[in-house]
Amino acid sequence: MKKILVIFIGLMVGMVGVTPAWAAPSAVAPVMGDVVRGFDPPDQPWLAGHRGVDIAGTTGQTVVAAMDGAVSFAGMVAGRPVVSIRHGTLTTTYEPVQPIVSAGETVRAGQPIGTLLAGHPCGGEACLHWGLKEGDTYRDPLSLLGGGRIRLITAEAMDTVRAHAAAMEQMAGHAGSAGLVSPATGAVSSPFGMRLHPIDGTWKFHDGMDIAASCGSPIVAAAAGTVTESFYSSGYGNRLVINHGIVDGHQLTTAYNHAQGYAVSVGDQANQGQLIGSVGTTGASTGCHLHFQVWLDGTLTDPQPLLP
Repeated sequence: MKKILVIFIGLMVGMVGVTPAWAAPSAVAPVMGDVVRGFDPPDQPWLAGHRGVDIAGTTGQTVVAAMDGAVSFAGMVAGRPVVSIRHGTLTTTYEPVQPIVSAGETVRAGQPIGTLLAGHPCGGEACLHWGLKEGDTYRDPLSLLGGGRIRLITAEAMDTVRAHAAAMEQMAGHAGSAGLVSPATGAVSSPFGMRLHPIDGTWKFHDGMDIAASCGSPIVAAAAGTVTESFYSSGYGNRLVINHGIVDGHQLTTAYNHAQGYAVSVGDQANQGQLIGSVGTTGASTGCHLHFQVWLDGTLTDPQPLLP
């Protein structure tokens, strides 16, 4: 299986405009999409600048909380719907977002907080303007992702990423005995079956297979099918379920959990190997990975023997 190229550009301490003392916590991306305008704060607080980042999206796309916190504001500011969330000394803002949360409500990283609306000028259908403040100081929200700084991806680099995604769609030739392709690239960090739970320390059943992969790396459909569920839960985090119909004489269903987000929605048709989301660590998770589940004829089954 081809390695998936994930492009990161490291953060240099001496970078102009970055305070060396700033140490960003980890977070999840509030929407899936390309960054179309980066962080460009003014030299002086009263001057014009771009105090956040713009992420391309679609009208009605789900927007999620970047980190655990408490909603401090959900309403209109200068005629635009805004959600603000406090995370200790940090505050993240999301606009234009039709909120489904209220001020004072506690939220978890990856939990839906509203839907993206049109109206923010970005040259596309819709864009999320995502902001971050530490006290009164504006910070680059992208510094929250992955423990490093994800810079704007050049057109040349995006062509490379898309080429890798296209290559993954041809992975049917590398399918396992059941005709499935691997949904992510990485080592199996926790197999299906009984285990000592990494969070509560109890001996319990692990209902899927964990594939260790870096946050933001691709998740692909293990087989062709229809997306039947997409929601957030406290345990599984962002969760997507695909019904594949009858495969090799058995009703096949798969689920993809803990994702940063998804590129498909309920009702969408997904091809085998199609990019459907990105690996994350939402819900009850100790690190970036995909928790992959398989049901055959309605019974949970060990996915590992079915994969290449």
